[in-house]
Amino acid sequence: MAAARHKNEDFVDAFVREMEIQRGSSPHTLRAYRRELERLAASLTNDPPLTPSAWAGVATDDLRRFLADRGSQVGRRSLGRTVSVVRSFFAFLRRTGRTDQNPASELRVPRFPRALPRYLSESELRELFEDAPLPDEAAARDRAMLELLYGSGLRAAETVGLDWRDVSLDDGRLHIRSGKGNRDRFVPIGHAAREALSGLAAVQTTTGADRGPTTPVFRNNRGGRLAVRSVGRIVNAAMRKHGLPPLNPHALRHSCATHLLDNGADLRSIQDLLGHASLTTTQKYTHVSLSHLRKTHRRFHPRG
Repeated sequence: MAAARHKNEDFVDAFVREMEIQRGSSPHTLRAYRRELERLAASLTNDPPLTPSAWAGVATDDLRRFLADRGSQVGRRSLGRTVSVVRSFFAFLRRTGRTDQNPASELRVPRFPRALPRYLSESELRELFEDAPLPDEAAARDRAMLELLYGSGLRAAETVGLDWRDVSLDDGRLHIRSGKGNRDRFVPIGHAAREALSGLAAVQTTTGADRGPTTPVFRNNRGGRLAVRSVGRIVNAAMRKHGLPPLNPHALRHSCATHLLDNGADLRSIQDLLGHASLTTTQKYTHVSLSHLRKTHRRFHPRG
């Protein structure tokens, strides 16, 4: 049996290691892969982790029973991710000679309608940004963060990952280091975001805070780097303050892309700004823009 050649190896560890080295998967993605495979192992034995010979003996029906049970606990999207992980794992085992067959080859990812990205209208965003930031670090920090999420289309993790060395106010650009897929890129800073970042820098200087090159731009009240989950709380607090619907930070990124497209930007430029590896990912915003176009047509065309 092929698994005998790897009898002292943990197959899950080997798979996660390949995802990290060959595909450059993020730590978050790697943890998610591992959790799914640990759930699968727990469903197959009372004493996980599974041995190489046990993985080699897994049958398609075993996987279907696991997925049926998983499907009773999570939604279709989460189940779809589980199916993808299981298929990738067993394809890896077969490709690398760790098993002789692939019991996951017949599994299918459930189909579900693609949801359009949620975003704010330009009038709603004017409400969000109408307040002047208060002269303290927390208020200046929150305003600068909101401006970057919308103005430069940053992901929450990219925003909190910024150090002051990555911010060039004179040139009006940011250096995004190791973004999604471990890709670096440079993005422009709009005038509103530049003013907000300048205000934050001034407040930090006034308070005597350390602003060395590797000091985080966005800090918590203990002086450490702000956590990604804190970005969601800050965004929702701002939404509530202005009577706007609760949205996650990604909605500001979606708003950035949608408004660029509505105002004439081309998809390739938006792809570069957002750091999408594939233009297909960027093309989802054409559906949002088309929805906006339909509403405009119905409102203004004599026979709309």
